[in-house]
Amino acid sequence: MIWRRLAGPAALLACCATIAACGSTDDPGSETTGDATPVATATEGPKTDLGENSEFFVQADYDKQLAQRSATPEGPADKPWEQMIEPGEMVDTTEFKAKKADNWNVCFSNAANDNPWRQNGGITMKAEADNTPEIGKFTVVDAEAKDDKQISDIEAMVSGGKCDAIIIAPNTTATLTPAVEKACESKIPVIVFDRGVTTDCPVTFIHPIGGYAFGADAAEFLRDNVKEGGKILALRILPGVDVLETRWSGAKGIFEEAGLNVVGVEFTDGDAAKTKSIVSDYLQREGTLDGVWMDAGATAVAMTEAFEDAGQEIPFVTGEDQNDFLTKWKEDGLKAIAPTYSNYQWRTAIIATTKILKGEEVPKEWILPQPKITQENLDQYVKPDMPPLYYALCGCEDLPGFPQKWGGK
Repeated sequence: MIWRRLAGPAALLACCATIAACGSTDDPGSETTGDATPVATATEGPKTDLGENSEFFVQADYDKQLAQRSATPEGPADKPWEQMIEPGEMVDTTEFKAKKADNWNVCFSNAANDNPWRQNGGITMKAEADNTPEIGKFTVVDAEAKDDKQISDIEAMVSGGKCDAIIIAPNTTATLTPAVEKACESKIPVIVFDRGVTTDCPVTFIHPIGGYAFGADAAEFLRDNVKEGGKILALRILPGVDVLETRWSGAKGIFEEAGLNVVGVEFTDGDAAKTKSIVSDYLQREGTLDGVWMDAGATAVAMTEAFEDAGQEIPFVTGEDQNDFLTKWKEDGLKAIAPTYSNYQWRTAIIATTKILKGEEVPKEWILPQPKITQENLDQYVKPDMPPLYYALCGCEDLPGFPQKWGGK
């Protein structure tokens, strides 16, 4: 089995190694390939060749993820962070059962803590660890979006002999795979989440459904609301990042089948000022736009402000579950949708670790629900008393210290 990063805001926010997201390049996580897709500019037009022609596109994965959106997950209805979609193979973890009943030292190698999606997740993970009586110590090391540092961090965790379990959110896939494999050889249980590796040696790999599902959710919303021939601007973060390439691959075919006119595919670097400038340039060139699709929503508010600055009505748009976008959506009556890269997976990583150290079964691949926020359910996600960069799908509201630990009132 090959495990790859399936979709985040996260990813989303993802991609800011240069800015602030997924590891060296992406959030939630990834490596940039040597053959990175060229950046499209406002004067030259889009240069991407994705969808079915992309090296990142796998039809079977696309079909599977789109089907999983409607699958009924197993687990408590009110605790999506404990749910599982089509768990398949369950792993017998009796060999990893801790010799002591409590006072465990759970170690976490984090790719980075450099964007709001990851910061929200880190707070949730620590709160879940603090709320687990068997965990006596929770050791966190930040790789600062550097592969070499994360490799060294993992080696130190293994050689130190003090970790009862090691959780890893890899900075990049290929480069971190050998370090993960070496950690597995130590017989310490290894749990991978958020971003994947190309080995199945970890006890479990935890992630939401994936990038195809994220991209399709957003594209279908525009397909259903924009008339044939309507002008769509696609805003992306960085090229060559698989979790984001699959989001675009999941959308591109839908636009083509619907006869929508994608007038541009532009890379924003996750920068709000650049996002606003790109949208403004297209409004000057095209006159109007009928919809904006985004592969991550960190700069969604900046995108909408470009329309306001131009004195135009904001068209049908997509974003993510960052609270500033949800708040603007509700207050200004936007016509929008927010696909998500479930931030509550940070909590699931601790839950899975606890199960493993108790010798309980866990799925080999733990796939979490990946809800989308629509006009119908917006009210349950927007949080007026939470800060702008809070993520609605933190799964943290029943944890001790909420909302203050997350910056709320």
